[in-house]
Amino acid sequence: MSQRYVVIADDKFSEPMSKEEAIKKVKSYDDKAVTAYMVSEEEAERLKNI
Repeated sequence: MSQRYVVIADDKFSEPMSKEEAIKKVKSYDDKAVTAYMVSEEEAERLKNI
């Protein structure tokens, strides 16, 4: 199974997606001057529980 990624922007977590989809989403946020991060699905779960 391929790795899934989550995009975090404005303290909101996206649904898990492919690496290519996540990169496109981060770039679209960047075009809007919004800071966004791409993390693995596992890391997103860890961050949600902090």
